[in-house]
Amino acid sequence: YVGLSIATLLSQHHEVVAVDVVPEKVDLINHRQSPIQDEYIEKYLKEKELHLTATTDGASAYKDANFVVIATPTNYDPVKNYFDTTHVEEVIDLVLEVMPTQVTLVPDGDAQLTSNHGWNTIENKAFLTDVIGRFKEAGIRTSIFVDPSAEMVRGAKECGTDRVELYTESYASGYAENREEAIKPFIDAAVAARDLGLGLNAGHDLSLVNLAYFHRMIPWTDEVSIGHAIICDALYMGLEKTIQAYLSKIKIF
Repeated sequence: YVGLSIATLLSQHHEVVAVDVVPEKVDLINHRQSPIQDEYIEKYLKEKELHLTATTDGASAYKDANFVVIATPTNYDPVKNYFDTTHVEEVIDLVLEVMPTQVTLVPDGDAQLTSNHGWNTIENKAFLTDVIGRFKEAGIRTSIFVDPSAEMVRGAKECGTDRVELYTESYASGYAENREEAIKPFIDAAVAARDLGLGLNAGHDLSLVNLAYFHRMIPWTDEVSIGHAIICDALYMGLEKTIQAYLSKIKIF
């Protein structure tokens, strides 16, 4: 969902290649049909002139790309506490060929439309340490997606990551009712990250409504990941004006 929605938006003005391991999904996209039920994606594929193609050949798609958005499942079973990391291993190999500036590890499974939890960096230390080590050996900056917990931040540090990305859904959902309470665990986790020498990213449900306060309370945030809100806002304001509006919230010009 995240990957296709971003691809659909960007392909209005840029050449975009979507990669999927399921040939049927690739075929649907190439025939301007959405493989998922979403009003805006379906409408854009049908009515807009998009520079969008799809393929199962990731290597050829990544070869000449200016940047790559990776959204791949880890098939997490919360009952068995087990990750089938087959797709992750495949993407790791491709990423090492492309050599991006940063890789963020997010524990999403096949059944998830979007992220809904961070890594347990203690229980998954061995796996995360191995993957982080492989990326760092190649000179790629790494980040681990975690819940706003100082304990999980400390666990991420033990895995060798360069940064953590705080999962901000609880902040966004609690913002309207009591933003002071909603931000508290994030400040604690952010302070822990700073004290440990980790870079700090944040993401999930951040928007024009709640971004400025988050940045004001945690000004040492290095980067925020915003996908869905930017796409929704861009449908009304256009991509350029939307980006400027977000930058104005954190006073970057």
